[in-house]
Amino acid sequence: DPHLVIPEDAPWERILTPSQLKTTTTLADIILPRNGESPSASELNVPDFIDEWVSAPYPTQESDRKTILEGIDWINAESHYRFKNDFSDLKSTQQIAICDDICYKPKAKAEHQAGATFFATFRNLTMGGYYTTDFGTKEVGYVGNVALASFDGPPPEVLKHLGVEKHPW
Repeated sequence: DPHLVIPEDAPWERILTPSQLKTTTTLADIILPRNGESPSASELNVPDFIDEWVSAPYPTQESDRKTILEGIDWINAESHYRFKNDFSDLKSTQQIAICDDICYKPKAKAEHQAGATFFATFRNLTMGGYYTTDFGTKEVGYVGNVALASFDGPPPEVLKHLGVEKHPW
């Protein structure tokens, strides 16, 4: 990215359809809903991040694209099977019932394993998108990417923990 201060738009087309983006937004907000002063995932544009991620032409993103696109199809098919409607149009209790069945892969039933694989990847992308925003980095107390006037090395307790008497620089 040659313009680090003003990043350019991604040089590839976004692939999520409006319907897929609606499902993405609904699920992202279930994973990270508004909580007091903390905005929801969609308020921080996490669905847009997910769309850009799965649209990117790189091996990791291409693998995630397959998982996410098939997972969106799976969650909507499951929603129709159980409740006769798209996931984003279900009642909150119905959405949560589906999420409860796929949120922890080791305990998911065999018929929910595909959904659980999708949910794990989707949750990771949601969390990654959320906690790399300005709000998210502040919320976790991240202080990196800040120039220091000087660096005196690690504190003595860190050196002691590492079994080192002084830092090598």
